[in-house]
Amino acid sequence: MRPIVAIVGRPNVGKSTLFNRLVGERRAIVQDTPGVTRDRNYADTHYDDIPYTLVDTGGFEPEADTGVLSQMRRQAMMAVEEADIVVFVVDAREGLVPADEEVADILRRSEKPLIVAVNKIDGPSQQSLTADFYALGAETVMAVSAAHGRGMPALVEAIVELLPRGYVEPPSDPNITRVALVGRPNVGKSTMTNRLLGEDRMIVDSRAGTTRDAVDSALTRNGRQYVLVDTAGLRRSRGIDRESTEGLSVIRTLRAVERCNVAVLLLDATEGVTDQDARIAGHIEDKGRALVIVVNKWDAVAKDEKTAKAFAEQIELKMPFVHFAPILYVSGLTGLRIPRLLEQVDRVRAAQLQRITTGPLNRWLEDCQRRHSPPVMGVRRVRLYYAAQVAIEPPTIMISCNHPDNVHFSYKRYLINQFRDVFDVPGTPVRIVFRSRGESSGRGAEGHEDEDEGVIGADEADAAGDSAELDEAAGADEELDEELDEELDEELDESDDGEEEVDDEADADADADAGDKDADEDDA
Repeated sequence: MRPIVAIVGRPNVGKSTLFNRLVGERRAIVQDTPGVTRDRNYADTHYDDIPYTLVDTGGFEPEADTGVLSQMRRQAMMAVEEADIVVFVVDAREGLVPADEEVADILRRSEKPLIVAVNKIDGPSQQSLTADFYALGAETVMAVSAAHGRGMPALVEAIVELLPRGYVEPPSDPNITRVALVGRPNVGKSTMTNRLLGEDRMIVDSRAGTTRDAVDSALTRNGRQYVLVDTAGLRRSRGIDRESTEGLSVIRTLRAVERCNVAVLLLDATEGVTDQDARIAGHIEDKGRALVIVVNKWDAVAKDEKTAKAFAEQIELKMPFVHFAPILYVSGLTGLRIPRLLEQVDRVRAAQLQRITTGPLNRWLEDCQRRHSPPVMGVRRVRLYYAAQVAIEPPTIMISCNHPDNVHFSYKRYLINQFRDVFDVPGTPVRIVFRSRGESSGRGAEGHEDEDEGVIGADEADAAGDSAELDEAAGADEELDEELDEELDEELDESDDGEEEVDDEADADADADAGDKDADEDDA
């Protein structure tokens, strides 16, 4: 594995700012408040083609023995134990304090190479403030300003000089699945992450809001590789200051959904399905991410043979627009059915990546029109000519027709439901877009008889060549940061008490669709 560099120090000395500076992006939340970072936050980086992994840690309080502070201290110690190099960050403005000496003593006993980074040296006139910190006994003491980038090149060179040699970066693996665990506060996301990892990587506390950053953790299971992303809880957003720690946590969680392949939405079995659960599910579906719904704390619910079915009906009523998602009833605390979670993740990931050839697609399209012809809009009858898959993640089907603007949304929904009946695509949204024949092919192809399949076919190469245009029509993502800002603004303006209603199309989904649920009710 990559060499690991742990960044440790007392609370509010600038560890996360330094972490972000070295990584080159804002991966950790930074606030002028002690205790913002709590879990270990990992990020891969490199210098001059030499790769290594940085670990940001929570504030190191030597005397803490109870509560969240003690867990932060334990997380920091675990980071030190697995690290090849330790960067000990201290605050030049506060000077050398007894707590720094205690932390340094603990770090020396680890026998790991130690660099003392004297932070907040913003100019040459403050250089002398580093003198006191030589008393900590470290061979390397460096003056830096994480906020302004001063001293960063020298610090990176010092880190690289101490890195163990011989590591060769393996080729990137496109088969690694990014899994984001999302949900309301205190539904058990960190407990679930720890259970999957087999270690206490995330701090767990009964109080909501313990997790602040979206934290990546690598996992290999049965030869398959995953990155688990534990996220901060998303509560009803009235009164959240977007510049506060919680506001930044919301942005990190929304970004984690953007970055993931599969989202695992955790629901609290003891509280039922809430409007906020539906909002989070709607965001996941809007972004086209595969989804697994996990009902956690199932051990805390009084059950009979109808309990699982009743909860599935709640989900169907509140979130009909994600009827395609499998449901799993688990307990992160006891481990009940946890091994099945990754099985479901693999299943929906395979559906998300599935490619369907033109022949079966066009047989499906012909059968759909035979069962139910497109409605007449005014005096114009819509004619559907051929279908081709032009994208994955999510599966996106382009249908060539004569009047794409006249296809009613109810017929589009009918096609999606029929698609799910014919093709095995559990857990993933499906997109269908319509194009006139002139748009869908540069040659204005009229379609042709497929000799192998015996059905009307499409030139898939032409359709794939229009994927950029398709993405625009299907609502491709805007610039990530701008989009997240807009979404957060909208979220912060929403009412606490469910003023936002499920939209008409989602309601119609509940009536039109009879999708089966993978609720594992018998076992539940």
